[in-house]
Amino acid sequence: MRKSDIEIAQAAHMLPIAEVAAKYGVDAEHLENYGKYKAKVCYELLDSLKERPDGRLVLVTAISPTPAGEGKSTITIGLAQGLDRLGKKAVVALREPSLGPCMGAKGGATGGGLAQVVPMEDINLHFTGDFHAIGVAHNLLSAMIDNHLHHGNALNIDPRQISWRRVVDMNDRALRQITIGLGGKTNGIPREDGFQIVVASEVMAILCLADDLADLKNKLGDIIIAFTHDNQPVFCRDIGANTAMAALLKDAIKPNLVQTIENSLAIIHGGPFANIAHGCNSVAATKLALKLGDICITEAGFGADLGAEKFMNIKCRKAGLSPDCAVLVATIRSLKYNGGGALEKGMANLERHIANLKIFGVPVIVALNAFDDDTAAERQMVADACQKMEAEYALSEVWGRGGEGGIPLVERVLHILENQPAKFSFLYNDEMPPRDKITKICKDIYGANAVQFSRRARNALRRIRRLKLEHLPICMAKNQYSFSDNPALLGAPEGFDITIREIQISAGAGFLVAVCGDIMTMPGLPKTPAAEKIDVDAAGNIRGLF
Repeated sequence: MRKSDIEIAQAAHMLPIAEVAAKYGVDAEHLENYGKYKAKVCYELLDSLKERPDGRLVLVTAISPTPAGEGKSTITIGLAQGLDRLGKKAVVALREPSLGPCMGAKGGATGGGLAQVVPMEDINLHFTGDFHAIGVAHNLLSAMIDNHLHHGNALNIDPRQISWRRVVDMNDRALRQITIGLGGKTNGIPREDGFQIVVASEVMAILCLADDLADLKNKLGDIIIAFTHDNQPVFCRDIGANTAMAALLKDAIKPNLVQTIENSLAIIHGGPFANIAHGCNSVAATKLALKLGDICITEAGFGADLGAEKFMNIKCRKAGLSPDCAVLVATIRSLKYNGGGALEKGMANLERHIANLKIFGVPVIVALNAFDDDTAAERQMVADACQKMEAEYALSEVWGRGGEGGIPLVERVLHILENQPAKFSFLYNDEMPPRDKITKICKDIYGANAVQFSRRARNALRRIRRLKLEHLPICMAKNQYSFSDNPALLGAPEGFDITIREIQISAGAGFLVAVCGDIMTMPGLPKTPAAEKIDVDAAGNIRGLF
């Protein structure tokens, strides 16, 4: 009987995290241990490595996914294990899992089979408490806003123009729209409010883009929380919350060290979703991985139209990063899904993603994530299609064979790193107006015919111009299943329009969020949540977690 991911992970031979870190030149004195197998790194380590040269940067992304995901994390982890087997010091840089999907439908974010990060159940459930700290810091600001209103509203905040919502790290559709302050004068000022999931919080984005604690504190202060009755912006620092928020996040900003099943080093930190946020792990984690390894392998969420586009245009722009190679994950299942059941028709989705990545001047390798029910003919069809598209191709069998099953992919990655230098460039420049940036993403990356801006979005563009924030990059909030804003339009649709419903200002994070169609920042649970299968025995062992 085939073992589940958690059974495989629990049977793994883990080394003490200090022993793993030592192989990468990290002394135990720079670690803050969370038990035997998890640790955070001290600020001093990050400072001490600044003069060390960087390794190479490999981004793992994917074609448009099925609801179950396509195995980006599995490929990322397996690739690192395969590199280690060939004598290359590889470090994985991943996002932390959100409890919402863990208890919902998609599962965690620790890979699968023999390509996992461990301890798997700890990472998926609470980990080192980073998400809880982010949620508390976010909700402290919410509480201080309403407290300010209750005690006289000296800042003249217009309650109808408060943009700062509350958060919880769980899929709870009942909290999308709420009314607060009911029950009398002592309970505050009645107003409409709502919840987002923690991964959509601007605090999450700020933590992932901050250089250090001082930068974090400044960025938190730059959050625009509301506007006054005369339409002037109100910042987090005006409420006086950013310093206490930074205090709550003093440990959360430190990257977390764990290991793969084959004892390679993994840095897991931050976790914004790619459909409603920028979808990348923290800058601090990626930079640390570049200093500690010959090659850093990181991933960006959902399809390349979302995570990879934001990795290039937001994270690389903010952090001064430049990817050397992109690995595009595909499965026979996802190609059929995007082709309406026909593998050959699904190739159009693959082709568009390859073309999009090449826009950024980054060499592309297609990694076909192998499943037991794939046929040899189907795999050959994908290989032939990649050859026609002038893209490298490799079959990956890391789920079933670990690092050994990733050797063909590793060899292709090394060949590119050694022989095909990237010519990385952004899709747009800072000086381009936000409307033009959004239109360029929609047309050049998604393939849209035209972009429609609602009245609310047009009003936001005028406000952005007045606030002199037009230079900020764009973070698209769009459904993950289609290039369009309609999740039913699969494959590589053409001739469609995209509607920009609203544009939110994330001045602290340093980007503008363009909200497309009906996308929501608070998911709901499915009819049968994964939580129904998760259990813990009398000894504290987790069961049923994927």
